[in-house]
Amino acid sequence: MQLYLIRHPAPQVAAGICYGRTDLALAADVAAAAARIAMQLPPLLPVFTSPLQRCAQLAQALHPAPQSDARLQEMHFGAWEMRPWERIQRAALDGWAADPLGYAPPQGESVGELQRRVHGFLDDARRQGLESAVLVTHAGVMKVIVGHAQGLPARRWMALSFDYESVVRVTLADQDAVAAGDRA
Repeated sequence: MQLYLIRHPAPQVAAGICYGRTDLALAADVAAAAARIAMQLPPLLPVFTSPLQRCAQLAQALHPAPQSDARLQEMHFGAWEMRPWERIQRAALDGWAADPLGYAPPQGESVGELQRRVHGFLDDARRQGLESAVLVTHAGVMKVIVGHAQGLPARRWMALSFDYESVVRVTLADQDAVAAGDRA
């Protein structure tokens, strides 16, 4: 399966703020971003998108009928959402750093939960016979997919970084099963 992963344009949020599932508006011109990105994509591919507006608006500018899927949303940081990182208790951040796959912020989800839902999307896409597609999504989702495609251990894929509006092409081998999870 060939996937073109697109990170949404920059959202309207101050630097240093923790955000994930918060539905932020875009700071960029969506039409201009779509024009730049479209040049990097093959024509006529299905487009799947996170339902958050920072992705959905771009997906709609790229395709007349993108398919929204909640499993492509960014990680839910729960009580940390929209708080400055510097105001989140050091002990909580240390707990997350010590066990990112298992630790969930209060009322949020862990990186492991994010990974499982993204793998669920990939498994469903494979079962449906999807050969190639565009995914308009978030950095966390992109990390999970690229890490899986490259066979990276969790600590390595979690450290990956993607710029706003970046397009990353990945190929997942047909026989790869993602439900079993990736190496730690």
